[in-house]
Amino acid sequence: MKSRKGGAPYAVSAEEEPFRPRAFRRKLTRFLSKTLAIVEVDIRKLRHDYMEVITRACQPALWLLVFGGVFGRLRSIPSDDLSYRAFLAPGVLAQSVLFIAIFCGISIIWERDLGIVHKLLVSPTPRSAIVLGKGLAAGIRGLAQCFIIYLVASFLQIPINWSPFTLLGVVMLVVLGAVLFSTFSLGIACIVKTRERFMGIGQLLTMPVFLISNAIYPIAVMPGWMRALARFNPLSYEVDALRALMPVGGTSHFGLGVDFAVLAAVTTLLVIAGSRLYPRVAM
Repeated sequence: MKSRKGGAPYAVSAEEEPFRPRAFRRKLTRFLSKTLAIVEVDIRKLRHDYMEVITRACQPALWLLVFGGVFGRLRSIPSDDLSYRAFLAPGVLAQSVLFIAIFCGISIIWERDLGIVHKLLVSPTPRSAIVLGKGLAAGIRGLAQCFIIYLVASFLQIPINWSPFTLLGVVMLVVLGAVLFSTFSLGIACIVKTRERFMGIGQLLTMPVFLISNAIYPIAVMPGWMRALARFNPLSYEVDALRALMPVGGTSHFGLGVDFAVLAAVTTLLVIAGSRLYPRVAM
């Protein structure tokens, strides 16, 4: 409270309230602890079902072994100065993260049916912490795919950059991409509200997002309309950054700073939108 000249106290508005670092740190700590609690709950499910990790490992391995082997022999797709398998590996990693994240939204429909969503909504946990926590849990699932793809790439003798800086960058990109697409998925689930509709829309969106990107071929070989769409596709920026970091001799066409900035900006917008949409799933 402040006092006027006459001595009468009056309430301090939000604009007049001075910035208090300690209060901000306390709020940030509480927010992070609640976010990590949501992550822990989601990861506990994965700990009890290792088959999910094993079955999801088959698809990226097949892409590198079969698709990479055939098109590498054909030499029909330009791959800069990389072998086609080295060119493809970052795209396969981004694809794996996309496929994991885009179907994460169905979990909140199950949680609504079990009454978990209603319990979360009446808890003091911020909606943004719930949405971000579920996205980070998808990121941890994506890191399991990252480990498998690096293992397959080593077996196929694909030249991989193993420096700590690049590995940290790859981890950040995988988590950022998983949060982005899982939050997008959560928003769809909040709108459609049924498993059948969600699965249909998820399958409808997954392949166009993957194919209209630079995951398996460079943007330069696309028709003009596809090039325009690819530049609005967040997956293109994730693949571009991964292609600069993962293989030895890789380069970024957009620039690493642009790639990270675009992914961070879109992720932030989707987390905000998801936080506003989340209560709708309970209706």
